[in-house]
Amino acid sequence: MSVVNLDLELLRTFVAIVERESFAAAAESVHRTQSAVTQQMQRLESQLDKTLFHKKGREKRLTEDGLKLLEYSRRLLALNDEACSAIAGSTLTGEVRLGAPADVADSMLPNLLQRFSKAFPSLRMTIDTGRTAFLMQAMKRGEIDMTISAREHPEYRRVTLRTSPTVWMCADDYHYDRLQPLDLITSDEPSLFRTMALDHLERAGIAWRIKYVAPTLPGIRAALRAGLGITARSVEVMGPDLRVLGEADGLPRLPDVTYNLYIGSSPNPPARRLFDSLGAVRI
Repeated sequence: MSVVNLDLELLRTFVAIVERESFAAAAESVHRTQSAVTQQMQRLESQLDKTLFHKKGREKRLTEDGLKLLEYSRRLLALNDEACSAIAGSTLTGEVRLGAPADVADSMLPNLLQRFSKAFPSLRMTIDTGRTAFLMQAMKRGEIDMTISAREHPEYRRVTLRTSPTVWMCADDYHYDRLQPLDLITSDEPSLFRTMALDHLERAGIAWRIKYVAPTLPGIRAALRAGLGITARSVEVMGPDLRVLGEADGLPRLPDVTYNLYIGSSPNPPARRLFDSLGAVRI
């Protein structure tokens, strides 16, 4: 079998299609027309002599060969981008202002900052943690350059960082009585997890009452540990003194949540360079 030199530009588009979940969204991400993206995938399939996508209804799903290629593509792109960043890193100076919601500050932020520091050791980072809605508004006003969000913001460029399960959780010694309305611990509005929890409880026909509302994650954790009720959050919030409730407890399955890093419309040059260096990063 002859060795094929894979085109990284084609692989980047391939990964974008998977992560943006459509050819049209990927076209916007890689700044090409949808027809150009389709032609790129035809070239990639021709290079490999494999079918990467198959149709299921109106959607295009990855074939078994496509799934194999996805992992290799991410690794190749990450290595390529890391090499480019490392070689050029010493020339990038200045400040980048990054926002992160509190529920991922402990889990995702350290790995992301470590990657930034290794690639651009002369770069100065300013971190702002808070509620997602406020961070997005701060980015819109130009007060921060980039921020992490689990919500969809199609008007901004993004890089997917991680997809995490969302679970029902409570204190380790908390007793959930199915015969009583579920005591819910939640953030105040606007909250992705509050909306998700209420929607799924309503669909499942489970009676509920809001027992405790907190504007911050430490407040939610405190209420959980005090045994005041149950909340729905991503697994990053879990701790040794908490436990997961699920379908065996009569609670509905919750959808995964995807965390993306978004960059503002008018970032400073160091922020734009840093964002472009990320490629197919997963943390």
